[in-house]
Parts: sequence; structure tokens; C-alpha cells
Amino acid sequence: MNLLGKRYFFFALSALIIIPGLILLAVNGMPLSIDFKGGSLLEVQFENGQLPSTEAIKKIYDQNGITDVQVQTTGEGTLVLRSSALPEENRRAVLEGLEAEVGSSVIILKSDTVGPSIGEGVTKRAIQAVALAALAVVIYITFAFRGVPHAFRYGICAIIAMIHDVLIVLALTGYGAKLFGWDVDSLYLTALLTVIGFSVQDKIVVFDRIRENSRIHRKLDFEKLANHSIIQTLQRSINTQLMTVEFLLLALALFGGVTLREFAVILLVGLLSGTYSSIFIAAPLLVVWENKEWKTWFQKKTATAA
Repeated sequence: MNLLGKRYFFFALSALIIIPGLILLAVNGMPLSIDFKGGSLLEVQFENGQLPSTEAIKKIYDQNGITDVQVQTTGEGTLVLRSSALPEENRRAVLEGLEAEVGSSVIILKSDTVGPSIGEGVTKRAIQAVALAALAVVIYITFAFRGVPHAFRYGICAIIAMIHDVLIVLALTGYGAKLFGWDVDSLYLTALLTVIGFSVQDKIVVFDRIRENSRIHRKLDFEKLANHSIIQTLQRSINTQLMTVEFLLLALALFGGVTLREFAVILLVGLLSGTYSSIFIAAPLLVVWENKEWKTWFQKKTATAA
């Protein structure tokens, strides 16, 4: 299989997935939860199974001085209410108003309030964590591959492919926020850091096989060498991901409940992207860099036009 011969197709496929999702995020904004921007969250059910209308909920919040409530209804008869910070006395008044509206007792599944300063601190630490993880990856891979010519290229390509996986997750967030009302909370950050860790692990496996084969097949063209190495690790990469991670996350996404569904789906897609990018993004980038193909891109177009 000549996988690397189709590398520009794989680049285009990734762009086709990432760009629309990022446009959605740019237009609608990052759907930050109260974990990052501060505010209150109420997740409730009602004993009689009925739910108040969105208009009635907004009226109850308006009466308590809150005008920015966001209402989300899950398929399990649960209301998720997000708003700016809701003081304790107002929270009780809101719950009483909901009980009066429905005529049933309220079951509180989750109740959180986070101040704006705490949210800003969490956001800064999240960005720092991702940046430090990327820096550590470059340093480690450059050191581990120091016996290979241009070892730093492996680290840079791993980081670019890791950024690809992060962009896939961000694009998924854009789609999820638009279609399902997803938001970015602390579990989201946990999923993102996990995706980064698994992404780097997969790339090191593929790069290590390229390093081993470069010592054995010294006279082989680099593109053929890289393609041969990918084929050797293909079965291991796919089987390991599918058998140990993806099936488990799929079950969690389908049957784990609404609270964990977003977390499980992000992990599912993110880890799948990590395996995909190890095979179809990271190694092809190495080949593009080794061949310095950017020097001939426009020449090819000119020749074709001629």
C-alpha cells in the first residue's frame, strides 16, 4: 500500500473537517462553561416527569434578577440551566418557582457556582498546561531521536500533528455546541489533555519504527522507508486503539448517561484522530519536509498549466 502517495488527499480531508468547525467557533464563540467564565449551573429533574417551558423558566430567572439563563433539555427529562452567578437566596427562589410552575418537587442532580476570578485562573492554567505539554514533547522527541539526522524534525512534526488533533477536537466542539448545546468545562480539559498524551504516544511508535528502519535500509529512499514503517505499525496502531480504547469509549458515549456523553465523544473522536494523524499526517509531514516539496508546488502547477 502506497499510503504516503496519497498524503495530500489526507491533508485535504483534515482541512475539510477542521475549517468548518473552527468557523462555527469563530462565529458563535467558544462555549465556555461556568468552570471557565464563572456563573451558576443547575441540573434538575421533576418527580412527575414534566418540564416547564423555556419561557416560564426565563420569567422565573428574570424575577430573580438573572437575564442570561440558558436552558438545555436532555432526552432523559433533565433540565440544565446555566446563568450568571446565582446567590443562594435567589437559587432557592428559582427552585421554588420551578416547583410551582410544574406542580411537583424538584430533584437537584447538580448545583455549582463559580466566581469570575476562579474561572479566569482555570482558563490561564489550562492554556499553560497545553503549552507546557507541547514544549515537553518537542524536547523529549528531539532527545530520544538524537541519533537520527535532523532529529528536531520528528519533534516538530509530532507537535504539528498534535495540533491537528487539538484542532479536530475544537472543530468537534464547534459542531457539538451548534447542534447539541455542548460547552467547555473541566471534563473537556481533561479529555483534551488525554488526547494530547495519546496523540504523542502513537506518533512516537511510528517515528521509532522509521528510526529503526533507517539503520537497516540505509540506501532506501526516505519516502519508501517511511511508507514501509507505517505499514509495519498499521495493524498495531489500529488494533490497539480499537480493542483497548475506542470500543470502551463508544459504550460509554452510548450508555454512560448525559453527564459523561460529551466527555466520552470528545475522547472517542480525539483518540481516533490521534491514530489517524500518526499514520496520515505526522509521517507524511516528515516526507514533505525531507523532500522539500514546497519548492516544487508552484512549479508543478506551472508545468501543468503549460
